[in-house]
Amino acid sequence: MDIRPLRSVDLPFVQSTNITNLPENYFLKYYLYHLLTWPQLSYVAVDCSAPKKRPGDPDKIVGYVLAKMEEEPSDGVTHGHITSLSVMRTHRRLGLAEGLMRQSLIDAEKAMVETFGAKYVSLHVRVSNVAALHLYRDTLGFSVEKTESKYYADGEDAYGMRQDLAGLAEIVKKAVDEAKEDGDEGEEVGNVGKKEKSPKDKQKLVKVGRGLGVGDLVERVEGVRQES
Repeated sequence: MDIRPLRSVDLPFVQSTNITNLPENYFLKYYLYHLLTWPQLSYVAVDCSAPKKRPGDPDKIVGYVLAKMEEEPSDGVTHGHITSLSVMRTHRRLGLAEGLMRQSLIDAEKAMVETFGAKYVSLHVRVSNVAALHLYRDTLGFSVEKTESKYYADGEDAYGMRQDLAGLAEIVKKAVDEAKEDGDEGEEVGNVGKKEKSPKDKQKLVKVGRGLGVGDLVERVEGVRQES
């Protein structure tokens, strides 16, 4: 299995996954709007073991998480929102829903803070969906903020849940400040006058927040590609 960012070619398969598994369905243009407006916030799960009949055949999409920035927040606070999460029944109990959400918490939330200045991320879940509530609250650290009466079209109530991004915002701000202190003003164009980088410059340790309640920070070494 592979989890990667959503692409335009994936949209019909994401819509099919949604229609197959969930009662809350959307027009294809709604997914396209998410992709064009917030391309860094949504992800898909791909079954890499599925054989392709011909070269260039599309990937087999077995799950997705669709996220966005709330365009008109009712509380006036800039925040992100998890629009929809779904995994095909044939691929459940493999940890894909958690994997998709964790990918969103690591990369999408970081983008929400860096690019859009989000203060928190929200989502809704049916009050009867015990498994999803356990995932969001007990595993991923979301908290129930309120109950919204008759939120869904069939009349069922929803829990409004959120996860604050204040801790992640501090991490991002610190990383930006450190980059400024290091005098990072971009790379020279071409090889003329370029100084050889020391080993210290070629590897930089980057801390990526998983979000509050999700776990410890992940430390990743990002290497600078050598000139050939």
